[in-house]
Amino acid sequence: MTLDLPDDSPMLGLPWIITFGPLGAEDEWEPVVCGPYERPHALALAEAVVAEEQLMAVVEPLLPALTPEEIRGEIAAAQIAAADEVAEIDQADLYGDFEDVIDDELELAAERQPEPQPASPPDRDEVRAGFARIAALLTAKGG
Repeated sequence: MTLDLPDDSPMLGLPWIITFGPLGAEDEWEPVVCGPYERPHALALAEAVVAEEQLMAVVEPLLPALTPEEIRGEIAAAQIAAADEVAEIDQADLYGDFEDVIDDELELAAERQPEPQPASPPDRDEVRAGFARIAALLTAKGG
């Protein structure tokens, strides 16, 4: 799972992390967080790992906040987004249960689109080069 972002999103240039966890409630273990990576590396690594195992992988941006105020701002933005999502769901309930329709639409869309081929995971040198670019990005943010 990851964010579907427009091509011009500033979030694409941020460092990204991967959180691996169990798919179901029957497996209980602490999630494993890896990164930071550049987004294409994070996506390819997550895809390579979950292709071979029954795991959930969440790929998300790592926000390089420098102050408590910046962190509080990100928390407030996340809380507002969650409240907006709840409001949208509540509004949708006014018009009936649309979950069955969405499932049908998703199945039709999947049938129309060709099966995506997994990206090749980056090799160690590519990941290390990405680490160097991320380090430069993070150290330049405060300057």
